[in-house]
Amino acid sequence: MTRNRARQRAADERERLVEQQVRVLPDDNGVRVIVCVGEFDADTLGPLKAASTAAADDPEVKRIVLDVTDIRFADSSTLNVMLLLLRTGRLVLAGPIPAQLARLLDLTGAGELFPTAGTVEAARVL
Repeated sequence: MTRNRARQRAADERERLVEQQVRVLPDDNGVRVIVCVGEFDADTLGPLKAASTAAADDPEVKRIVLDVTDIRFADSSTLNVMLLLLRTGRLVLAGPIPAQLARLLDLTGAGELFPTAGTVEAARVL
């Protein structure tokens, strides 16, 4: 690989990381909100997996709200993380659900499995 190509690849990776963000909001009354922004696939799933595992493993967390409003792309590896959270019995998706994610959920038949609320506030009390 040439030096210029290596630099471009590093710059592309930095840009991709900036475009993707996973934020965990402070817990409130046993509710943990995980905010997802950007594109999620097998190569970029690390932060979401870490936040999801921490929430699922914390016995103080009674509800996990996954804010998917700003997800621009999600693949089957993202769906797998969502299904693992669903198995805890504590997951609620907060939307509105973006078109690309809705398509993934519809194509896989998983859309009906997820409790969903129109906003984070509504998901907190669902």
